[in-house]
Amino acid sequence: MSGQKVVTPSAEGIADAIRATKSRGLPPVHLWNPPFCGDLDMRIARDGTWFYLGTPIGRPALVRLFSSILKKEGHKYVLVTPVEKVGITVDDAPFVAVDYEVTGDGPDQTLTFTTHVGDTAVAGPDHPIRVERDPETGEPSPYVLIRANLEALIDRKSFYRLVDIGTHNDGWFGLWSSGQFFPIIPSDDLTST
Repeated sequence: MSGQKVVTPSAEGIADAIRATKSRGLPPVHLWNPPFCGDLDMRIARDGTWFYLGTPIGRPALVRLFSSILKKEGHKYVLVTPVEKVGITVDDAPFVAVDYEVTGDGPDQTLTFTTHVGDTAVAGPDHPIRVERDPETGEPSPYVLIRANLEALIDRKSFYRLVDIGTHNDGWFGLWSSGQFFPIIPSDDLTST
């Protein structure tokens, strides 16, 4: 050995490292590319609950801190600091959009989503809405891009409210936001169900 101390990644160590470098706003994780240190026993459930070592993380401020250093590389999710990168498990999307505000209507409508960790995103070309349908049940799973390849699953109550303000356009039922139309379901499928 070269005398260099081997460090095992932990949630506490990562939290301490990010607190030491934290400034206002989101950290510049897109600029950080430290060595991969292995996987951490951390998981984000489909409902947005964060788990560490199988136990829910009960402190919202700690969840927000971890969410600020989340990055997606290919199909893998990692927490990254300037000095280490660890893999975590994400069951579906890392965030849940728990509410939205609407201004205007039709093509002039704007939808601003808020996540369970306090991020906001205005749906549009940079923050598209997409809907996947389960091939067997047809059940929709709606998402909105929040930041840098990180999506939020739009929760059920918000999706039902969105459907109430949806409209038909070019053979599709969907939503307008920031001058862009986001298709949800073909109009013909909607009228036949």
